[in-house]
Amino acid sequence: MPAYSFEAIDQQGLARKGVLEADTARSARGLLRAQSLIPLTVTSVGSGGADAPSSSGWRRALAGGRIFNSTALAIWTRQLAGLISSGLPLERALTALTDEAESERQRNLLASLRAEVNGGSPFGRALSQHPHEFSPIYTAVISAGEQSGNLGMVLERLADDLEQSMALRQKLVGAALYPAIVTLVAIAIVIFLVSYVVPQVANVFAGTKRALPFLTVAMLGLSAFVRNYGWAMLVAIAFIVFSARLALARAAFREKFDAAWLNLPLVGKLARQYNAARFASTLAMLTTAGVPILKALQAASETLSNTAMRADALDALVLVREGAPLASALAQKKRFPGIVSMFARLGEQTGTLPLMLQRAANQLGAEVQRRAMHLATILEPLLIVAMGGVVMLIVLAVLMPIIQLNQFVK
Repeated sequence: MPAYSFEAIDQQGLARKGVLEADTARSARGLLRAQSLIPLTVTSVGSGGADAPSSSGWRRALAGGRIFNSTALAIWTRQLAGLISSGLPLERALTALTDEAESERQRNLLASLRAEVNGGSPFGRALSQHPHEFSPIYTAVISAGEQSGNLGMVLERLADDLEQSMALRQKLVGAALYPAIVTLVAIAIVIFLVSYVVPQVANVFAGTKRALPFLTVAMLGLSAFVRNYGWAMLVAIAFIVFSARLALARAAFREKFDAAWLNLPLVGKLARQYNAARFASTLAMLTTAGVPILKALQAASETLSNTAMRADALDALVLVREGAPLASALAQKKRFPGIVSMFARLGEQTGTLPLMLQRAANQLGAEVQRRAMHLATILEPLLIVAMGGVVMLIVLAVLMPIIQLNQFVK
């Protein structure tokens, strides 16, 4: 049964808002009148209803993008898992979470899910009606949990995976944040010194008619170039970025670029391990939920942000479909770390494939964190030294004429 959000006026003239379930918008208005309410607006909640506006895409964008960000989705999944694991029926759990929703958009979304479930639709299918909020992997895991009768356990596992993925991503961002800030500040300081301070000093020595040191002349030339052609440099940078985005939008070029990225020192290995950790973790979660291995491989490959590794995962899927063990299929793809195929082989031999894949994901995730922190530890002093060196050159370019003039006066 669809859900409808409404705005109405009661007998005292006070505005009322909420969500109710009805077969049609007309039935919803009838229910409101039966409650002595005068309906003002009645609109369908969710993207799957017949009365949903065709402009929901841009309206959603204007409303602020996704309703559930990564943190909110993990919290909501954990709450739902706790309610269902405690024995509460799914419909009542959704009702409780709808009442506790923090925003009207969340309340409308949960009311739509509750209406679909009350109408007899499986929970996974109800979630699939909102692909902007719930990924295909998320809905596949939920559907598998419903079919196996272990929805509470599957939700707990899904919440764990969301939290681990979010924690890993936050640590990577945190490791890269300080070097990025130092780099931006250094660039801003250098541009200010070159475009403003150096010309001011140059005017002092313009009338001395003495040859300036080479470093000063070079710095004055760089300063003139920045002041005269700085706008052209910005346009060129914008053009390069735009062209790169267009090129990366082409699948063939993107795959070659990603393959070359994996061969870079330090960051290449970090990218391989990060993608492999996400792949192994997702595959472990899906197989734990009872998803068939071929479907699980297809879904897990979609989590790979590196298209070259995604192509390798799809090639491994073909090999598994033809009868090859998962471990040997992954072992043939050298872009995947050997630890994934090794743990997959142990899991296949002992019948504990999900457990072994999760152990591989945990080890790779820990190694990614260690390498990221080590790389950030190296970059921080290097950036500071580089910034100090550039500033020192600018200061020398300014001081050398002063020293030369002082010696001439003596």
